[in-house]
Amino acid sequence: MNSSFLEKLYQSHWQTRDIPSPEQVCSVLNGLLKLLFPELADRRFTSYREFENHFSTIRLELNKILDLVKEELTQTPEIIENQFVERLPSVYALLMKDAEAITSGDPAARDVREVIRTYPGFYAVAIHRLAHEFHKLDVPLIPRILSEYAHSETGIDIHPAATIGESFCIDHGTGIVIGGTSNIGNNVKIYQGVTLGALSVRKDLAEVKRHPTIEDNVVIYAGATILGGKTVIGEGSVIGGNVWLPKSVAAGSRVYYRANTESN
Repeated sequence: MNSSFLEKLYQSHWQTRDIPSPEQVCSVLNGLLKLLFPELADRRFTSYREFENHFSTIRLELNKILDLVKEELTQTPEIIENQFVERLPSVYALLMKDAEAITSGDPAARDVREVIRTYPGFYAVAIHRLAHEFHKLDVPLIPRILSEYAHSETGIDIHPAATIGESFCIDHGTGIVIGGTSNIGNNVKIYQGVTLGALSVRKDLAEVKRHPTIEDNVVIYAGATILGGKTVIGEGSVIGGNVWLPKSVAAGSRVYYRANTESN
Protein backbone atom coordinates (compact mmCIF):
# COMPACT_ATOMS: atom_id res chain seq x y z
CA MET A 1 0.00 0.00 0.00
CA ASN A 2 1.20 3.50 -0.82
CA SER A 3 2.60 5.12 2.37
CA SER A 4 1.19 8.55 1.46
CA PHE A 5 -2.29 7.01 1.20
CA LEU A 6 -1.88 5.39 4.63
CA GLU A 7 -0.73 8.72 6.05
CA LYS A 8 -3.81 10.39 4.55
CA LEU A 9 -6.05 7.83 6.23
CA TYR A 10 -4.27 8.38 9.53
CA GLN A 11 -4.76 12.13 9.30
CA SER A 12 -8.46 11.68 8.60
CA HIS A 13 -8.76 9.59 11.78
CA TRP A 14 -6.83 12.17 13.77
CA GLN A 15 -8.89 15.11 12.52
CA THR A 16 -12.31 13.49 12.92
CA ARG A 17 -13.89 14.12 16.30
CA ASP A 18 -15.36 11.25 18.28
CA ILE A 19 -18.83 10.17 17.20
CA PRO A 20 -21.19 7.64 18.79
CA SER A 21 -20.62 4.09 17.66
CA PRO A 22 -23.57 1.92 16.60
CA GLU A 23 -22.67 -0.45 19.42
CA GLN A 24 -23.00 2.32 22.03
CA VAL A 25 -26.28 3.61 20.65
CA CYS A 26 -27.87 0.19 20.22
CA SER A 27 -26.79 -0.87 23.70
CA VAL A 28 -28.74 2.06 25.18
CA LEU A 29 -31.68 1.34 22.88
CA ASN A 30 -31.96 -2.31 23.85
CA GLY A 31 -31.45 -1.44 27.49
CA LEU A 32 -34.42 0.93 27.33
CA LEU A 33 -36.61 -1.59 25.52
CA LYS A 34 -35.79 -4.25 28.10
CA LEU A 35 -36.85 -1.86 30.86
CA LEU A 36 -40.04 -0.85 29.07
CA PHE A 37 -41.04 -4.43 28.24
CA PRO A 38 -40.24 -7.32 30.56
CA GLU A 39 -41.03 -9.63 27.62
CA LEU A 40 -37.74 -8.47 26.06
CA ALA A 41 -35.68 -8.54 29.26
CA ASP A 42 -32.95 -11.07 29.90
CA ARG A 43 -32.95 -10.60 33.66
CA ARG A 44 -35.30 -10.14 36.60
CA PHE A 45 -34.72 -7.41 39.17
CA THR A 46 -34.78 -8.34 42.84
CA SER A 47 -35.87 -4.90 44.04
CA TYR A 48 -37.16 -1.53 42.84
CA ARG A 49 -33.87 0.03 43.90
CA GLU A 50 -31.94 -2.32 41.62
CA PHE A 51 -34.33 -1.49 38.79
CA GLU A 52 -33.92 2.25 39.42
CA ASN A 53 -30.13 1.95 39.51
CA HIS A 54 -30.17 0.10 36.19
CA PHE A 55 -32.27 2.87 34.65
CA SER A 56 -29.82 5.46 36.00
CA THR A 57 -26.96 3.57 34.35
CA ILE A 58 -28.76 3.65 31.00
CA ARG A 59 -29.37 7.39 31.39
CA LEU A 60 -25.67 7.90 32.12
CA GLU A 61 -24.71 6.00 28.97
CA LEU A 62 -27.20 8.07 26.96
CA ASN A 63 -25.68 11.27 28.36
CA LYS A 64 -22.20 10.10 27.32
CA ILE A 65 -23.45 9.50 23.77
CA LEU A 66 -25.14 12.89 23.61
CA ASP A 67 -21.96 14.51 24.89
CA LEU A 68 -20.10 13.18 21.84
CA VAL A 69 -22.37 15.22 19.56
CA LYS A 70 -22.88 18.21 21.88
CA GLU A 71 -21.44 20.66 19.35
CA GLU A 72 -24.32 19.84 17.02
CA LEU A 73 -27.08 19.88 19.63
CA THR A 74 -29.49 22.79 19.98
CA GLN A 75 -29.48 22.32 23.79
CA THR A 76 -27.14 20.78 26.33
CA PRO A 77 -26.85 16.98 26.56
CA GLU A 78 -28.45 17.13 30.02
CA ILE A 79 -31.52 18.99 28.75
CA ILE A 80 -31.89 16.64 25.77
CA GLU A 81 -31.55 13.61 28.04
CA ASN A 82 -34.21 14.91 30.44
CA GLN A 83 -36.61 15.80 27.63
CA PHE A 84 -36.20 12.37 26.06
CA VAL A 85 -36.80 10.60 29.38
CA GLU A 86 -39.89 12.71 30.04
CA ARG A 87 -41.34 11.46 26.74
CA LEU A 88 -40.90 7.76 27.56
CA PRO A 89 -44.36 7.34 29.19
CA SER A 90 -46.12 8.62 26.05
CA VAL A 91 -43.91 6.47 23.81
CA TYR A 92 -44.71 3.44 25.98
CA ALA A 93 -48.44 4.14 25.70
CA LEU A 94 -48.18 4.35 21.90
CA LEU A 95 -46.22 1.10 21.73
CA MET A 96 -48.77 -0.74 23.84
CA LYS A 97 -51.46 0.38 21.39
CA ASP A 98 -49.26 -0.86 18.53
CA ALA A 99 -48.85 -4.25 20.22
CA GLU A 100 -52.60 -4.50 20.77
CA ALA A 101 -53.28 -3.53 17.14
CA ILE A 102 -50.94 -6.25 15.89
CA THR A 103 -52.49 -8.79 18.24
CA SER A 104 -56.04 -8.01 17.10
CA GLY A 105 -55.02 -7.65 13.45
CA ASP A 106 -53.15 -10.94 13.10
CA PRO A 107 -55.23 -14.10 13.63
CA ALA A 108 -52.02 -16.04 14.28
CA ALA A 109 -51.03 -13.84 17.25
CA ARG A 110 -51.92 -15.49 20.54
CA ASP A 111 -51.51 -12.47 22.80
CA VAL A 112 -49.70 -9.16 23.34
CA ARG A 113 -46.85 -10.91 25.14
CA GLU A 114 -46.07 -12.99 22.05
CA VAL A 115 -46.20 -9.93 19.80
CA ILE A 116 -43.80 -7.93 21.95
CA ARG A 117 -41.37 -10.82 22.36
CA THR A 118 -41.28 -12.23 18.84
CA TYR A 119 -42.78 -9.98 16.17
CA PRO A 120 -40.27 -8.05 14.01
CA GLY A 121 -42.97 -5.54 13.09
CA PHE A 122 -43.40 -4.52 16.72
CA TYR A 123 -39.63 -4.36 17.27
CA ALA A 124 -39.15 -2.13 14.23
CA VAL A 125 -41.93 0.23 15.32
CA ALA A 126 -40.57 0.32 18.88
CA ILE A 127 -37.17 1.40 17.62
CA HIS A 128 -38.78 3.91 15.27
CA ARG A 129 -40.79 5.58 18.01
CA LEU A 130 -37.66 6.06 20.12
CA ALA A 131 -35.63 7.23 17.11
CA HIS A 132 -38.42 9.64 16.18
CA GLU A 133 -38.19 11.31 19.59
CA PHE A 134 -34.47 11.89 19.09
CA HIS A 135 -35.25 13.26 15.64
CA LYS A 136 -37.78 15.73 17.08
CA LEU A 137 -35.13 16.86 19.57
CA ASP A 138 -32.76 17.61 16.63
CA VAL A 139 -30.22 15.02 17.75
CA PRO A 140 -27.84 14.14 14.89
CA LEU A 141 -26.68 10.65 13.88
CA ILE A 142 -28.45 8.72 16.65
CA PRO A 143 -31.86 8.50 14.94
CA ARG A 144 -30.32 7.15 11.73
CA ILE A 145 -28.12 4.70 13.62
CA LEU A 146 -31.25 3.37 15.29
CA SER A 147 -33.30 3.14 12.10
CA GLU A 148 -30.53 1.34 10.22
CA TYR A 149 -30.12 -1.05 13.13
CA ALA A 150 -33.84 -1.85 12.99
CA HIS A 151 -33.54 -2.27 9.21
CA SER A 152 -30.69 -4.76 9.57
CA GLU A 153 -32.48 -6.71 12.30
CA THR A 154 -35.97 -6.86 10.78
CA GLY A 155 -35.81 -5.97 7.08
CA ILE A 156 -38.14 -3.03 7.82
CA ASP A 157 -36.80 0.39 6.81
CA ILE A 158 -38.55 3.32 8.56
CA HIS A 159 -36.94 6.73 8.33
CA PRO A 160 -36.79 8.31 11.82
CA ALA A 161 -38.50 11.47 10.56
CA ALA A 162 -41.65 9.60 9.44
CA THR A 163 -44.75 10.46 11.47
CA ILE A 164 -46.85 7.47 12.56
CA GLY A 165 -50.13 7.65 14.46
CA GLU A 166 -51.64 5.35 17.06
CA SER A 167 -52.30 1.60 16.77
CA PHE A 168 -49.94 0.97 13.85
CA CYS A 169 -49.97 -2.64 12.67
CA ILE A 170 -47.16 -4.15 10.59
CA ASP A 171 -47.98 -7.72 9.53
CA HIS A 172 -44.95 -9.84 8.51
CA GLY A 173 -43.04 -6.69 7.61
CA THR A 174 -40.08 -7.86 5.53
CA GLY A 175 -39.22 -5.36 2.82
CA ILE A 176 -41.35 -2.46 4.06
CA VAL A 177 -39.92 1.00 3.28
CA ILE A 178 -41.37 4.16 4.83
CA GLY A 179 -39.80 7.42 3.71
CA GLY A 180 -38.92 10.35 5.93
CA THR A 181 -41.78 12.70 5.04
CA SER A 182 -44.43 9.99 5.19
CA ASN A 183 -47.39 10.80 7.41
CA ILE A 184 -49.36 7.78 8.64
CA GLY A 185 -52.62 8.18 10.55
CA ASN A 186 -54.24 6.06 13.24
CA ASN A 187 -55.24 2.38 12.91
CA VAL A 188 -53.25 1.78 9.72
CA LYS A 189 -52.23 -1.75 8.74
CA ILE A 190 -49.35 -2.46 6.36
CA TYR A 191 -48.21 -5.81 4.97
CA GLN A 192 -44.80 -6.96 3.74
CA GLY A 193 -43.10 -5.36 0.76
CA VAL A 194 -45.01 -2.06 0.94
CA THR A 195 -43.15 1.08 -0.12
CA LEU A 196 -44.19 4.59 0.91
CA GLY A 197 -41.69 6.34 -1.31
CA ALA A 198 -40.81 9.49 -3.20
CA LEU A 199 -41.00 10.45 -6.82
CA SER A 200 -37.58 11.49 -8.08
CA VAL A 201 -36.70 15.08 -7.13
CA ARG A 202 -33.63 17.31 -7.17
CA LYS A 203 -31.33 17.26 -4.16
CA ASP A 204 -32.26 20.83 -3.24
CA LEU A 205 -35.87 19.67 -2.77
CA ALA A 206 -34.90 17.03 -0.22
CA GLU A 207 -36.60 18.93 2.61
CA VAL A 208 -40.00 19.28 0.92
CA LYS A 209 -42.72 16.67 1.49
CA ARG A 210 -41.79 13.87 -0.89
CA HIS A 211 -43.61 10.87 0.57
CA PRO A 212 -47.33 10.06 0.81
CA THR A 213 -49.89 10.71 3.50
CA ILE A 214 -51.90 7.71 4.69
CA GLU A 215 -55.06 8.69 6.53
CA ASP A 216 -56.76 6.78 9.36
CA ASN A 217 -58.04 3.19 9.07
CA VAL A 218 -56.22 2.35 5.83
CA VAL A 219 -55.05 -1.16 4.90
CA ILE A 220 -52.16 -1.57 2.42
CA TYR A 221 -51.56 -5.10 1.17
CA ALA A 222 -48.29 -6.79 0.25
CA GLY A 223 -46.09 -5.33 -2.44
CA ALA A 224 -48.00 -2.08 -2.93
CA THR A 225 -45.96 1.00 -3.89
CA ILE A 226 -47.35 4.44 -3.07
CA LEU A 227 -45.31 7.43 -4.20
CA GLY A 228 -45.21 11.20 -3.95
CA GLY A 229 -45.57 13.98 -1.41
CA LYS A 230 -48.90 15.11 -2.82
CA THR A 231 -50.37 11.62 -2.73
CA VAL A 232 -53.04 11.15 -0.07
CA ILE A 233 -54.71 7.81 0.62
CA GLY A 234 -58.13 8.70 1.97
CA GLU A 235 -59.49 7.43 5.25
CA GLY A 236 -60.76 3.86 5.29
CA SER A 237 -59.26 2.94 1.92
CA VAL A 238 -57.91 -0.49 0.99
CA ILE A 239 -54.91 -0.68 -1.33
CA GLY A 240 -54.47 -4.13 -2.86
CA GLY A 241 -51.30 -6.12 -3.35
CA ASN A 242 -48.75 -5.04 -5.99
CA VAL A 243 -50.57 -1.78 -6.76
CA TRP A 244 -48.43 1.07 -8.17
CA LEU A 245 -50.04 4.29 -6.99
CA PRO A 246 -48.54 7.77 -7.65
CA LYS A 247 -51.74 9.74 -7.07
CA SER A 248 -54.33 10.37 -4.38
CA VAL A 249 -57.46 8.32 -3.81
CA ALA A 250 -60.64 9.42 -2.04
CA ALA A 251 -61.77 8.16 1.35
CA GLY A 252 -63.22 4.67 1.25
CA SER A 253 -61.50 3.72 -2.02
CA ARG A 254 -60.70 0.15 -3.06
CA VAL A 255 -57.69 -0.02 -5.35
CA TYR A 256 -56.65 -3.37 -6.80
CA TYR A 257 -54.24 -4.70 -9.39
CA ARG A 258 -55.73 -7.41 -11.57
CA ALA A 259 -53.34 -9.28 -13.87
CA ASN A 260 -54.48 -10.20 -17.36
CA THR A 261 -54.54 -13.97 -17.77
CA GLU A 262 -55.04 -16.23 -20.76
CA SER A 263 -56.13 -19.83 -20.80
CA ASN A 264 -55.79 -22.37 -23.58
